[in-house]
Amino acid sequence: MQNYRLYRILNKTGKSFMRLSVLNPLTIHRKEQRSKSIFALALVCFFWGTTWVASKVGVSHMPALQMAAIRQLIAGLLFTVYFLSRKAALPTRGEWGAIVVLTFLNFVISNSFTAWGIQYIPSGLGSIIGATFPLWLVVIGLFSSKARLPKKALLGFLLGFAGICVIFYDHLDELFDPGFQFGIFLSVFATLTWAFGTIYTKRQAASFNPYFSLGLQMLISGTILLFTTKSLSNAGLPVFLPIAEIPWQAWMAILYLVVFGSIVAFGAYLYALQNLSTEQTSIYAYINPVVAILLGSVIFDESLTVYIASGGAVTLLGVYLVNRALKSRPPVAEGNQDH
Repeated sequence: MQNYRLYRILNKTGKSFMRLSVLNPLTIHRKEQRSKSIFALALVCFFWGTTWVASKVGVSHMPALQMAAIRQLIAGLLFTVYFLSRKAALPTRGEWGAIVVLTFLNFVISNSFTAWGIQYIPSGLGSIIGATFPLWLVVIGLFSSKARLPKKALLGFLLGFAGICVIFYDHLDELFDPGFQFGIFLSVFATLTWAFGTIYTKRQAASFNPYFSLGLQMLISGTILLFTTKSLSNAGLPVFLPIAEIPWQAWMAILYLVVFGSIVAFGAYLYALQNLSTEQTSIYAYINPVVAILLGSVIFDESLTVYIASGGAVTLLGVYLVNRALKSRPPVAEGNQDH
Protein backbone atom coordinates (compact mmCIF):
# COMPACT_ATOMS: atom_id res chain seq x y z
CA MET A 1 0.00 0.00 0.00
CA GLN A 2 2.81 2.38 0.92
CA ASN A 3 4.57 1.54 -2.36
CA TYR A 4 1.40 2.40 -4.27
CA ARG A 5 1.09 5.78 -2.47
CA LEU A 6 4.76 6.49 -3.18
CA TYR A 7 4.20 5.64 -6.83
CA ARG A 8 1.24 8.07 -7.02
CA ILE A 9 3.23 10.86 -5.34
CA LEU A 10 6.19 10.37 -7.70
CA ASN A 11 3.89 10.18 -10.70
CA LYS A 12 2.15 13.46 -9.79
CA THR A 13 5.50 15.10 -9.09
CA GLY A 14 6.83 13.94 -12.48
CA LYS A 15 3.80 15.34 -14.28
CA SER A 16 4.20 18.65 -12.46
CA PHE A 17 7.81 18.90 -13.56
CA MET A 18 6.78 18.07 -17.14
CA ARG A 19 4.29 20.96 -17.05
CA LEU A 20 6.96 23.28 -15.67
CA SER A 21 9.39 22.18 -18.40
CA VAL A 22 7.62 24.43 -20.89
CA LEU A 23 9.23 27.32 -19.02
CA ASN A 24 12.68 25.90 -19.69
CA PRO A 25 14.63 28.65 -21.58
CA LEU A 26 16.12 26.06 -23.94
CA THR A 27 12.67 24.73 -24.80
CA ILE A 28 11.32 28.25 -25.33
CA HIS A 29 14.29 29.05 -27.59
CA ARG A 30 13.69 25.94 -29.69
CA LYS A 31 10.01 26.83 -30.06
CA GLU A 32 10.88 30.40 -31.07
CA GLN A 33 13.46 29.10 -33.52
CA ARG A 34 10.91 26.75 -35.08
CA SER A 35 8.39 29.59 -35.33
CA LYS A 36 10.99 31.76 -37.06
CA SER A 37 11.85 28.89 -39.41
CA ILE A 38 8.20 28.36 -40.35
CA PHE A 39 7.83 32.12 -40.90
CA ALA A 40 10.96 32.09 -43.10
CA LEU A 41 9.49 29.21 -45.12
CA ALA A 42 6.23 31.14 -45.50
CA LEU A 43 8.22 34.07 -46.91
CA VAL A 44 9.85 31.73 -49.44
CA CYS A 45 6.48 30.26 -50.44
CA PHE A 46 5.02 33.71 -51.01
CA PHE A 47 7.88 35.72 -52.50
CA TRP A 48 9.11 33.07 -54.93
CA GLY A 49 5.53 32.79 -56.13
CA THR A 50 5.27 36.56 -56.64
CA THR A 51 8.46 36.71 -58.70
CA TRP A 52 6.59 35.19 -61.65
CA VAL A 53 4.19 38.13 -61.63
CA ALA A 54 6.99 40.66 -61.06
CA SER A 55 8.85 39.20 -64.04
CA LYS A 56 5.68 39.51 -66.11
CA VAL A 57 5.47 43.19 -65.16
CA GLY A 58 9.12 43.72 -66.10
CA VAL A 59 8.96 42.04 -69.51
CA SER A 60 5.80 44.00 -70.30
CA HIS A 61 7.88 47.19 -70.28
CA MET A 62 11.33 46.16 -71.51
CA PRO A 63 13.11 43.34 -73.40
CA ALA A 64 13.09 40.15 -71.32
CA LEU A 65 16.73 39.20 -71.78
CA GLN A 66 17.90 42.67 -70.80
CA MET A 67 15.70 42.60 -67.69
CA ALA A 68 17.13 39.23 -66.71
CA ALA A 69 20.65 40.54 -67.31
CA ILE A 70 20.22 43.61 -65.09
CA ARG A 71 18.45 41.64 -62.36
CA GLN A 72 21.14 38.93 -62.31
CA LEU A 73 23.99 41.45 -62.43
CA ILE A 74 22.72 43.47 -59.45
CA ALA A 75 21.74 40.44 -57.34
CA GLY A 76 24.97 38.61 -58.20
CA LEU A 77 27.05 41.65 -57.28
CA LEU A 78 25.28 41.97 -53.90
CA PHE A 79 25.72 38.26 -53.13
CA THR A 80 29.38 38.29 -54.12
CA VAL A 81 30.22 41.43 -52.12
CA TYR A 82 28.45 39.96 -49.07
CA PHE A 83 30.39 36.69 -49.10
CA LEU A 84 33.70 38.38 -49.85
CA SER A 85 33.09 40.76 -46.93
CA ARG A 86 32.67 37.68 -44.74
CA LYS A 87 36.02 36.43 -46.04
CA ALA A 88 34.49 33.44 -47.83
CA ALA A 89 37.06 31.41 -49.77
CA LEU A 90 37.05 31.86 -53.53
CA PRO A 91 36.47 28.75 -55.66
CA THR A 92 39.46 26.61 -56.54
CA ARG A 93 40.56 26.17 -60.15
CA GLY A 94 38.64 22.91 -60.41
CA GLU A 95 35.48 24.42 -58.90
CA TRP A 96 35.47 27.31 -61.39
CA GLY A 97 34.78 24.85 -64.20
CA ALA A 98 31.62 23.61 -62.46
CA ILE A 99 30.50 27.17 -61.71
CA VAL A 100 30.86 28.19 -65.37
CA VAL A 101 28.80 25.19 -66.52
CA LEU A 102 26.09 25.97 -63.96
CA THR A 103 26.15 29.63 -64.98
CA PHE A 104 25.09 28.69 -68.50
CA LEU A 105 22.59 25.99 -67.46
CA ASN A 106 20.91 27.81 -64.58
CA PHE A 107 21.07 31.48 -65.57
CA VAL A 108 22.23 32.25 -69.12
CA ILE A 109 19.62 29.75 -70.35
CA SER A 110 17.15 28.68 -67.64
CA ASN A 111 16.47 31.90 -65.73
CA SER A 112 16.67 34.09 -68.85
CA PHE A 113 14.50 31.85 -71.01
CA THR A 114 11.94 31.67 -68.20
CA ALA A 115 11.64 35.46 -68.16
CA TRP A 116 11.57 35.50 -71.96
CA GLY A 117 8.88 32.81 -72.05
CA ILE A 118 6.36 34.61 -69.85
CA GLN A 119 6.53 37.51 -72.26
CA TYR A 120 4.28 35.30 -74.43
CA ILE A 121 2.37 33.08 -71.97
CA PRO A 122 0.52 33.68 -68.66
CA SER A 123 2.76 33.87 -65.60
CA GLY A 124 0.65 31.19 -63.87
CA LEU A 125 1.20 28.76 -66.72
CA GLY A 126 4.91 29.53 -66.69
CA SER A 127 5.07 28.80 -62.95
CA ILE A 128 3.43 25.39 -63.39
CA ILE A 129 5.84 24.50 -66.20
CA GLY A 130 8.72 25.65 -63.99
CA ALA A 131 7.53 23.43 -61.14
CA THR A 132 7.65 20.33 -63.35
CA PHE A 133 11.43 20.13 -63.62
CA PRO A 134 11.57 16.98 -61.41
CA LEU A 135 9.61 15.21 -64.15
CA TRP A 136 12.58 15.80 -66.46
CA LEU A 137 14.76 13.98 -63.94
CA VAL A 138 12.65 10.88 -64.58
CA VAL A 139 13.07 11.25 -68.36
CA ILE A 140 16.83 11.81 -68.02
CA GLY A 141 17.05 8.86 -65.63
CA LEU A 142 15.30 6.56 -68.13
CA PHE A 143 18.07 7.19 -70.66
CA SER A 144 21.11 7.64 -68.44
CA SER A 145 20.66 5.35 -65.44
CA LYS A 146 21.25 1.63 -65.53
CA ALA A 147 19.25 1.16 -62.33
CA ARG A 148 15.48 0.84 -62.56
CA LEU A 149 13.53 3.90 -61.53
CA PRO A 150 11.01 3.47 -58.68
CA LYS A 151 7.46 2.78 -59.77
CA LYS A 152 6.31 5.80 -57.76
CA ALA A 153 8.57 8.03 -59.87
CA LEU A 154 7.08 6.69 -63.10
CA LEU A 155 3.56 7.07 -61.71
CA GLY A 156 4.38 10.65 -60.73
CA PHE A 157 5.70 11.36 -64.22
CA LEU A 158 2.50 10.03 -65.82
CA LEU A 159 0.34 12.08 -63.46
CA GLY A 160 2.41 15.19 -64.10
CA PHE A 161 2.14 14.71 -67.86
CA ALA A 162 -1.62 14.14 -67.57
CA GLY A 163 -2.00 17.33 -65.53
CA ILE A 164 -0.12 19.33 -68.17
CA CYS A 165 -2.45 17.92 -70.85
CA VAL A 166 -5.49 19.05 -68.84
CA ILE A 167 -4.01 22.55 -68.48
CA PHE A 168 -3.28 22.83 -72.20
CA TYR A 169 -6.82 21.73 -73.02
CA ASP A 170 -7.82 25.15 -71.75
CA HIS A 171 -5.36 26.78 -74.19
CA LEU A 172 -6.25 24.83 -77.35
CA ASP A 173 -7.24 28.00 -79.19
CA GLU A 174 -3.83 29.53 -78.41
CA LEU A 175 -1.71 26.55 -79.45
CA PHE A 176 -1.74 27.80 -83.06
CA ASP A 177 -0.45 31.23 -82.03
CA PRO A 178 3.28 31.37 -82.91
CA GLY A 179 3.99 33.65 -79.94
CA PHE A 180 2.31 31.25 -77.51
CA GLN A 181 4.19 28.31 -79.03
CA PHE A 182 7.47 30.17 -78.69
CA GLY A 183 6.73 31.01 -75.04
CA ILE A 184 5.95 27.37 -74.25
CA PHE A 185 9.15 26.23 -76.00
CA LEU A 186 11.26 28.72 -74.01
CA SER A 187 9.63 27.74 -70.69
CA VAL A 188 9.96 24.00 -71.27
CA PHE A 189 13.57 24.32 -72.46
CA ALA A 190 14.37 26.46 -69.40
CA THR A 191 12.93 23.76 -67.14
CA LEU A 192 14.97 21.08 -68.92
CA THR A 193 18.24 22.97 -68.48
CA TRP A 194 17.41 23.55 -64.80
CA ALA A 195 17.00 19.78 -64.40
CA PHE A 196 20.42 19.21 -65.99
CA GLY A 197 21.80 21.91 -63.69
CA THR A 198 20.35 20.08 -60.68
CA ILE A 199 21.97 16.84 -61.74
CA TYR A 200 25.30 18.52 -62.44
CA THR A 201 25.23 20.28 -59.07
CA LYS A 202 24.73 17.00 -57.23
CA ARG A 203 27.54 15.29 -59.12
CA GLN A 204 30.15 18.01 -59.52
CA ALA A 205 29.65 21.05 -57.32
CA ALA A 206 28.41 19.74 -53.98
CA SER A 207 31.60 20.67 -52.10
CA PHE A 208 31.48 24.41 -52.82
CA ASN A 209 29.30 26.93 -50.92
CA PRO A 210 26.08 26.82 -53.01
CA TYR A 211 24.98 30.35 -52.07
CA PHE A 212 28.32 31.99 -52.85
CA SER A 213 28.32 29.96 -56.05
CA LEU A 214 24.83 31.26 -56.81
CA GLY A 215 26.04 34.85 -56.54
CA LEU A 216 29.01 34.19 -58.80
CA GLN A 217 26.77 32.47 -61.34
CA MET A 218 24.37 35.41 -61.43
CA LEU A 219 27.23 37.93 -61.68
CA ILE A 220 28.86 36.10 -64.59
CA SER A 221 25.56 35.44 -66.36
CA GLY A 222 24.35 39.04 -65.96
CA THR A 223 27.59 40.32 -67.48
CA ILE A 224 27.38 37.88 -70.41
CA LEU A 225 23.71 38.66 -71.10
CA LEU A 226 24.23 42.42 -70.90
CA PHE A 227 27.05 42.35 -73.48
CA THR A 228 25.09 39.89 -75.65
CA THR A 229 21.91 41.97 -75.72
CA LYS A 230 23.89 45.13 -76.43
CA SER A 231 25.70 43.44 -79.32
CA LEU A 232 22.44 42.05 -80.75
CA SER A 233 20.91 45.52 -80.44
CA ASN A 234 23.78 46.98 -82.46
CA ALA A 235 22.96 44.36 -85.10
CA GLY A 236 19.41 45.68 -85.29
CA LEU A 237 17.50 43.32 -82.97
CA PRO A 238 15.08 44.90 -80.45
CA VAL A 239 16.55 43.25 -77.34
CA PHE A 240 18.13 46.25 -75.59
CA LEU A 241 16.89 49.61 -74.33
CA PRO A 242 19.21 52.48 -73.40
CA ILE A 243 19.28 52.72 -69.61
CA ALA A 244 17.65 56.16 -69.68
CA GLU A 245 14.70 54.79 -71.69
CA ILE A 246 13.82 51.94 -69.33
CA PRO A 247 10.45 52.91 -67.77
CA TRP A 248 10.01 53.14 -64.01
CA GLN A 249 7.64 50.15 -63.97
CA ALA A 250 10.44 47.92 -65.26
CA TRP A 251 12.89 49.32 -62.67
CA MET A 252 10.37 48.63 -59.89
CA ALA A 253 10.01 45.04 -61.14
CA ILE A 254 13.79 44.60 -61.21
CA LEU A 255 14.13 46.11 -57.73
CA TYR A 256 11.44 43.76 -56.41
CA LEU A 257 13.07 40.73 -58.04
CA VAL A 258 16.49 41.62 -56.60
CA VAL A 259 15.34 42.47 -53.07
CA PHE A 260 12.51 39.99 -52.51
CA GLY A 261 13.15 37.32 -55.15
CA SER A 262 16.90 36.98 -54.58
CA ILE A 263 18.02 38.48 -51.27
CA VAL A 264 15.03 38.08 -48.91
CA ALA A 265 13.72 34.81 -50.32
CA PHE A 266 17.12 33.15 -50.60
CA GLY A 267 18.09 34.32 -47.11
CA ALA A 268 14.81 32.97 -45.71
CA TYR A 269 15.28 29.73 -47.66
CA LEU A 270 18.76 29.27 -46.21
CA TYR A 271 17.46 29.86 -42.67
CA ALA A 272 14.53 27.46 -43.14
CA LEU A 273 16.80 24.82 -44.65
CA GLN A 274 19.11 25.03 -41.64
CA ASN A 275 16.32 24.60 -39.09
CA LEU A 276 13.70 22.45 -40.82
CA SER A 277 13.90 19.14 -42.61
CA THR A 278 14.42 19.05 -46.37
CA GLU A 279 10.96 17.53 -46.81
CA GLN A 280 9.35 20.37 -44.86
CA THR A 281 11.31 23.04 -46.71
CA SER A 282 10.48 21.62 -50.14
CA ILE A 283 6.81 22.50 -49.67
CA TYR A 284 7.54 25.88 -51.29
CA ALA A 285 7.73 24.18 -54.69
CA TYR A 286 4.03 23.28 -54.49
CA ILE A 287 2.82 26.63 -53.13
CA ASN A 288 4.73 28.93 -55.53
CA PRO A 289 2.55 28.06 -58.57
CA VAL A 290 -0.63 28.60 -56.54
CA VAL A 291 0.55 32.09 -55.52
CA ALA A 292 1.59 32.87 -59.10
CA ILE A 293 -1.72 31.71 -60.58
CA LEU A 294 -3.84 33.65 -58.06
CA LEU A 295 -1.82 36.87 -58.41
CA GLY A 296 -1.74 36.51 -62.20
CA SER A 297 -5.53 36.25 -62.30
CA VAL A 298 -5.90 39.36 -60.12
CA ILE A 299 -3.20 41.61 -61.61
CA PHE A 300 -3.17 40.57 -65.27
CA ASP A 301 -6.69 39.13 -65.45
CA GLU A 302 -5.20 35.77 -66.50
CA SER A 303 -7.89 33.12 -66.78
CA LEU A 304 -8.35 30.91 -63.73
CA THR A 305 -10.52 28.01 -64.89
CA VAL A 306 -11.43 24.56 -63.65
CA TYR A 307 -8.99 23.05 -66.17
CA ILE A 308 -6.07 25.14 -64.90
CA ALA A 309 -6.93 24.49 -61.23
CA SER A 310 -7.49 20.74 -61.59
CA GLY A 311 -4.65 20.24 -64.08
CA GLY A 312 -2.28 22.21 -61.86
CA ALA A 313 -3.26 20.13 -58.83
CA VAL A 314 -2.70 16.84 -60.70
CA THR A 315 0.63 18.10 -62.05
CA LEU A 316 1.88 19.10 -58.60
CA LEU A 317 0.75 15.74 -57.21
CA GLY A 318 2.86 14.05 -59.88
CA VAL A 319 5.83 16.26 -59.00
CA TYR A 320 5.34 15.39 -55.32
CA LEU A 321 5.39 11.65 -56.07
CA VAL A 322 8.54 12.03 -58.15
CA ASN A 323 10.26 14.00 -55.40
CA ARG A 324 9.29 11.38 -52.81
CA ALA A 325 10.47 8.53 -55.00
CA LEU A 326 13.83 10.14 -55.77
CA LYS A 327 14.59 11.35 -52.24
CA SER A 328 16.84 8.41 -51.51
CA ARG A 329 18.43 8.30 -54.96
CA PRO A 330 20.90 10.72 -56.55
CA PRO A 331 20.26 13.15 -58.06
CA VAL A 332 17.79 14.41 -55.46
CA ALA A 333 14.95 16.33 -56.99
CA GLU A 334 15.53 19.53 -55.08
CA GLY A 335 16.21 23.05 -56.03
CA ASN A 336 14.31 26.04 -57.33
CA GLN A 337 14.29 28.02 -60.45
CA ASP A 338 15.27 31.45 -59.28
CA HIS A 339 12.66 33.51 -61.11
